[in-house]
Amino acid sequence: MLQDKILSKLRDKKNLLAFSGGADSSALFFLLTQESIPFDIAIVNYGIREQSRDEVAYAKELSAANNITCHIYNAPKIEQNFEAKAREIRYEFFSKLSLENSYENLLTAHHLGDRFEWFLMQFCKGAGCAEIAGMQSVQKRGSYTIIRPLLHLEKRELIEYLHRIKARYFEDESNLDESIKRNYFRHNHTTPLLERHLEGIRKSFAYLDEDREALIEKADIKVIDKFAYFKRLNTQRSNIFAIDKYLKSQLYMLSANERDLLREQKSLVVGRKFVINQSRKFVFIAPYITKVVMSSEFKEECRVLKIEPKLRNYLYENREVFLKIKELF
Repeated sequence: MLQDKILSKLRDKKNLLAFSGGADSSALFFLLTQESIPFDIAIVNYGIREQSRDEVAYAKELSAANNITCHIYNAPKIEQNFEAKAREIRYEFFSKLSLENSYENLLTAHHLGDRFEWFLMQFCKGAGCAEIAGMQSVQKRGSYTIIRPLLHLEKRELIEYLHRIKARYFEDESNLDESIKRNYFRHNHTTPLLERHLEGIRKSFAYLDEDREALIEKADIKVIDKFAYFKRLNTQRSNIFAIDKYLKSQLYMLSANERDLLREQKSLVVGRKFVINQSRKFVFIAPYITKVVMSSEFKEECRVLKIEPKLRNYLYENREVFLKIKELF
């Protein structure tokens, strides 16, 4: 079921599987084991469901039975915006583990249905080919690579596999809550369409991947500490795609409105976390800092160099980055 081109990227590597105990990650666990792929697992307990303790116990049980490491994180209580905050917590945990344990690949159990949900949600709120193409099976993310080995498989195929091998898995009852947008799309649109048009949808995503490769230029993003920059590309679509890709590696997802603003504005602060400046030749992305007392000499240098005011606070506190900016200008 797993493709050879993906398996070749996992053999003899340090792999970390994002595990939940649900059908998707359980299926991936057993498929990887079946192929003798080395991996450890990581699970986050948000503590909001009774079942969470059983899922963590299952993760420990599987790890012990297969002689692998199980990393567990008990997340703090999330007061609001659960979906976005939970994602941020998850990926911070995975990134930390990857750095501390030198994991080369983070494996997630996203499948074709997840990708199709994303496609429809993006399409309905306004997006182009690059955005609706959505998840990629291999995606570089800072010090590690995210690999999604199940993107070509539909959920029903994964469940059939688990039943065939008589493997246990958990159903998350929150997946039935249609007030959550992805659940609404899943139950009312993606699942019925996949049942009727599975092969056609698979084929369409293969074409979309080819189209994205042809349409979007690759940016050579340089990073100094938390400051990133790249040469402006030939199209604004490509610039925004590169900005979005970098910010995702920093656990920030641009909203549709922020993407629209980037088309119109040279400088933009997003989420009160990052400032993005699109100069004539370069795109700069820096942490957004306020209330820094700068010297008059520094201010004058920035004025002469025509450096965006919103960038100056960060540059004043990071002289190495400032010297690099002076080189570029």
